[in-house]
Amino acid sequence: MFAPGTATAPKICRDFVRAALSAEGLGRLADTAAVCTSELVTNVHRHAGGDVHLRLAVEEAEVRVAVYGGGSGRPAPRRSGVWEVGGRGLFLVTALADGCGVTEAGPPGKGVWFTLGRFPNRGGGGGP
Repeated sequence: MFAPGTATAPKICRDFVRAALSAEGLGRLADTAAVCTSELVTNVHRHAGGDVHLRLAVEEAEVRVAVYGGGSGRPAPRRSGVWEVGGRGLFLVTALADGCGVTEAGPPGKGVWFTLGRFPNRGGGGGP
């Protein structure tokens, strides 16, 4: 899926992921996936610019969402100050997802991905 590089991109992608997972009978994962998707798409909009390319894969054991955008540099979680308004997106993704990371290959450019296990006994997180 492609979304324009505008302030509405996080909502468009979040709604798409939520609807797709609900249609697949995975509504229990929809809210977590929507939050993680929204955070990754927001990062593309704020830091990388350009259009967003989102890939959603529903596999046998897990759901995988990858968000691709332009820009240089490798995204990494950071600790935000107590009074800072932003800067917690990747931290939230690493806390909520079963796994996440960065890939340098893919259209267009690098991508950040996360996985959620399809089964209730989900494992621990991971980080980019």
